[in-house]
Amino acid sequence: MTLQLKVPDMACNACAENITKAILEVDSQAVVKADTETKQVIVETQVSKISIKEAIVAAGYSPE
Repeated sequence: MTLQLKVPDMACNACAENITKAILEVDSQAVVKADTETKQVIVETQVSKISIKEAIVAAGYSPE
């Protein structure tokens, strides 16, 4: 499934890398595209949306 999340506090490439790493810890097979300009994170995953959001929150960000 493909998830599209807005992460308003993702400000830089380091933020995008942190979010990507956090998601990959939950699902190592996920495909993650984090765009700092649009604040969008697109994830192709088999893991639930709740688990992905929890991973992003644990990394210190606030997905909408």
